[in-house]
Amino acid sequence: MANKSIIAKKEEEVNALAEKMKDAKIILFTDYRGINVDDVTKLRSTLRKSNTEYKIVKNNISRRALEKCEIQGLEAAVEGPTAVIIGKEDYLEPAKAIYEYTKEHDFYKIKGGVIEGKVMTAEEIITLAKLPSRETLIGMLAGGLLGTISKLAVGLDQVRIQKEGSAA
Repeated sequence: MANKSIIAKKEEEVNALAEKMKDAKIILFTDYRGINVDDVTKLRSTLRKSNTEYKIVKNNISRRALEKCEIQGLEAAVEGPTAVIIGKEDYLEPAKAIYEYTKEHDFYKIKGGVIEGKVMTAEEIITLAKLPSRETLIGMLAGGLLGTISKLAVGLDQVRIQKEGSAA
């Protein structure tokens, strides 16, 4: 029979992880097999820039934390060696960082996750990670609008010139 202090400690871990998951914009589960210490240090450093945490947590604790948060559909994601990535501020930057890492390291795989409360498959997360950043999309929109406004201004100026020429 398990010691009461060990059970209490594990319950504390579950509660702490569940609390982090409740506040998270993104929760990713990845297979970290084959990753070395240097690589995980670099990955953690990259993720820290977007206020994202990278942890290795026992699957049983992850499962119980997911249950506590009432998140279903990720049972397969918490099997085998699993790392948990939890982002509190933005979901796109951590997803992009993990996706870029998976492109460089064939053995590293995204298993699934939760983005803003929605359970997503690895394929959906990868599709989202391939999108341009918010700043890039805003820049593209602004460029498109500026081009249209410039064409409108040139057209209106031509109308003004025609009217002035016909009035003279």
